[in-house]
Amino acid sequence: MNETSNDAKRELRAAWDEMIESLQRARDGIDVPQLMPAPPTERNLAEGYRYLMGFVHHGIERAFHEDPVRPHFHNALSIFNRSTIDNPDAIYFYAPIDGSKSYVLRGEMGDARHWKGEAPAPSGRKAPHYLIFEASTGGLSGDTGDLSELRPGMKLQTGRLDCSRIEVNPDGSFEILFAPERPAGHTGNYICTLKVEHRPHPVDPAMPPERYASYISGRQLFYDWAREDAIHFEMTQLGAEGTHPEPYTPARAAAEIRRFGQLVKGQMHFWNAFWTIPMGVYGERKGSMPGIAMPRNAFNTINAASGATGGGMSTNLYAGGVFDLGPDEALVIENRIKVPPRYIGFQLGNLWGESLEYASQITSLNGWQSHVDPDGVIRLVVAHRDPGVPNWLDTTGHAQGFLSPRWAYSEQPPVEQWPEITATKVRFDEIRAHLHPATPTVTPEERPARDRDAPAPRAQALPRVLAPGA
Repeated sequence: MNETSNDAKRELRAAWDEMIESLQRARDGIDVPQLMPAPPTERNLAEGYRYLMGFVHHGIERAFHEDPVRPHFHNALSIFNRSTIDNPDAIYFYAPIDGSKSYVLRGEMGDARHWKGEAPAPSGRKAPHYLIFEASTGGLSGDTGDLSELRPGMKLQTGRLDCSRIEVNPDGSFEILFAPERPAGHTGNYICTLKVEHRPHPVDPAMPPERYASYISGRQLFYDWAREDAIHFEMTQLGAEGTHPEPYTPARAAAEIRRFGQLVKGQMHFWNAFWTIPMGVYGERKGSMPGIAMPRNAFNTINAASGATGGGMSTNLYAGGVFDLGPDEALVIENRIKVPPRYIGFQLGNLWGESLEYASQITSLNGWQSHVDPDGVIRLVVAHRDPGVPNWLDTTGHAQGFLSPRWAYSEQPPVEQWPEITATKVRFDEIRAHLHPATPTVTPEERPARDRDAPAPRAQALPRVLAPGA
């Protein structure tokens, strides 16, 4: 072995050792109190290791398989890396780009007439209920491991396009141009990848005002799980067609090995701190956001997604809270809609922010799946066992966990027309007294049939999350 090979060996071993140290520090996020983990119950500790390995799974893709010249879409969240109170109705996708370059995205799908407000096709395959693309500067939320990344100006959206404005060809195909500026004469779908920001960058004041997008991200949201199909789409950097990566080098491998460990550590530490400090999950403290800190058995103030709230889909309104229920207690939730949104969803999660099991248990309901009472209110019941009523959400045995309603609007209504949501803790044997008088009874035998045939089979969730192109 020559000296050059010895140097490579030493460099790679050093990078590996640093990665292992980063992973050990990430692991500390499970049970070291100073790193603000979920309470150390047996189940939380066990699920904490699964949660950590989700970031490992995702970190490998991000550190070793990102290429903005030849981008491919990855799952930002999936059944293998649930976190940040992920939505079971969503395929979360992202791809790295160089926003100073131009890209064309091409996709094809089933019937999409519902995107334009028309009645859905009565039969056959359909496009997802909702689709959005967003171009943003900066890394993904949580990468730094430091809450300072929430400061205004750290991340900027350069452009977005949702299904209400995407022009689709008669055969279901579509194209979107991503570029710093729209070419003269271009009239098709377009998303800008440049934002000129004249405020100084909060960390690097010397940064020029031109901020180019570094990621394309988005969601495919599903309502009718039985008929809606994920869209396959691909993206090409214009001018880079037919190119290939340079041969892999020890320096690149060492950098990616180190980045992998840093990403996993950053995500573990950031989200622990995020839930504990700004979101006040374990009680308000210095740094908790007034009105946004999550109360017990209630909801915080409804808010729009922003960098200060850890990101999120930019057309969403969010609320949040924590259920905290004894064996014979339940929550009755009333979701009152003033202006119908494009999407309504309600999800439960554990205190790591993982969605609860949703392929075989009912831990989430969207607007399509929910029973609506005669007065237009969606009433949900969070309980440890089946109360025999519609809209039951199963805690799967968790005494505590996240409550996560979402409402998506292509055009955000005035604040006074935002939804209203409330929660009331009740005794299990008093649930019906807090529901609408016309609430039907759902027997244990009827509930599986309802969820299998109408509105949607829960088992469909798994292949949908793994769909190609997302």
